[in-house]
Amino acid sequence: MPLINSILYWIMKKRIHQIELFLKYPHEVQEEWFNKLINAGRFTEWGRKYDYATIRTKEDFRNRVPVQDYESLKPYIMRLRQGEQRLLWNTEVKWFAKSSGTTSAKSKFIPVTNESLEECHFKGGKDMLSIYCNNHPNTGLFNGKLLSLGGSHQINSMSNESFYGDLSAILIQNLPYWIQLFRTPELSIALMDKWEQKIERMALITSQEDVTNLSGVPSWTLVLLRKVLEITGEKDITKVWPNLELFAHGAVNFAPYREQFKKLIPDPNMRYYETYNASEGFFGIQDKPDSEELLLMLDYGIYYEFIPFDEIGNEYPNAIGLDQVVNGVNYAMVITTNGGLWRYMIGDTIKFTSTNPYRFRITGRTASFINAFGEELIVDNAERAIAEACKLTDSIIEEFSACPVYFGDSSNGAHEWFIEFQKQPANIEEFGNILDNKLKELNSDYEAKRYRDMALSSPQIIMVPEGTFYSWLKKKDKLGGQHKVPRLSNNRAIAEELNDVISELSV
Repeated sequence: MPLINSILYWIMKKRIHQIELFLKYPHEVQEEWFNKLINAGRFTEWGRKYDYATIRTKEDFRNRVPVQDYESLKPYIMRLRQGEQRLLWNTEVKWFAKSSGTTSAKSKFIPVTNESLEECHFKGGKDMLSIYCNNHPNTGLFNGKLLSLGGSHQINSMSNESFYGDLSAILIQNLPYWIQLFRTPELSIALMDKWEQKIERMALITSQEDVTNLSGVPSWTLVLLRKVLEITGEKDITKVWPNLELFAHGAVNFAPYREQFKKLIPDPNMRYYETYNASEGFFGIQDKPDSEELLLMLDYGIYYEFIPFDEIGNEYPNAIGLDQVVNGVNYAMVITTNGGLWRYMIGDTIKFTSTNPYRFRITGRTASFINAFGEELIVDNAERAIAEACKLTDSIIEEFSACPVYFGDSSNGAHEWFIEFQKQPANIEEFGNILDNKLKELNSDYEAKRYRDMALSSPQIIMVPEGTFYSWLKKKDKLGGQHKVPRLSNNRAIAEELNDVISELSV
């Protein structure tokens, strides 16, 4: 194994030189991919509709092709799932990543082409390892096994020639043979669709392996780690996997979960790296240890555009190219990809922290915010404020979700925070005050609405029983995979559902 570790380490290091190329020439690389994508799109039904054959510049593209969302592409995707081809992309499409984006009942089926698998998703995974190896030359990562906690997939009921499932499951299913040798558990268990039985089986089998690296969504990975400790009877994960050194995580902000992982893995040498890999594409990798920034990956078959946050919802939003973005502005990301998505607004918002090279932070979702009183509270604000409150009160949270409380006959509006604590603060009022003050510090609109409680009263903290969010997800058939609790909602629908769950748990 040491020899294999050395060989794979050398292979991963070679990719660093290619990454350095797009760091040095970002706009040239984006221009090259723009031309490749437009040329490929010429031979599709979509390309003929918008006459891609005569598109010469990015301005032609923006003026001719409207910004899309899932609903506008859905008719094409439905036809693809029924077996038609060459509609959005010029090669065969047989895989579809099922994604809800939030935990609503509505599902999206994102096309996953061979090109997007190889040139985007798999390339992103390899680059994650390449960057890690470059930063940590003494790694023993490949001496043991990778444990990746993904979802499941099944045959598409609309066509026997196409398949759908969580993106993570599609990636596991299609991994190259040599990668399969380094992962655990076997595919039949990794792709089980009965979530609770799957966690049990995975914990039982992987607890006997030498796991050196984990990947997955933080919330569900915690569920697995706790099950491993329950089965083994050990007090912490280092006793089960002494060579564990890396957790590559994504899908949600890691800050609210960091203390829980430190508690379960009390090893000062344990490393945490964030990736930004969605059903629509692989976009970013944390390239610096202990950083909250992600490097925008520019050579994955994706052409990027950005819409300023205050233009979201306009009939004709003004999208700009990478060369026009500035630091500190909240943008909605628009992508054109080798998966057949054309000027597609994925619903995520980001803020650049650097333009040389292009690094950014994920700030939330275009549909996940609270703006009931003009406060424009975004997910990034909420997660950073929660992390600060936990730090200063020595508390640990399991999950949280917030929503507005509307004006009453004699009361102002407010925000209601449903919080499930693993370790409760000694003083919940102090926790709420820290949360409130941090939100004021981070968001001037929130601060203005909180001035003397004139429009917005102080946060209302609801400490929910243990298992509340797990029970809520289970009731909605959303356990595992990429499913996650919405951090912010601009209405009270989720709050009412959580109240029902709390009542049931209290019986």
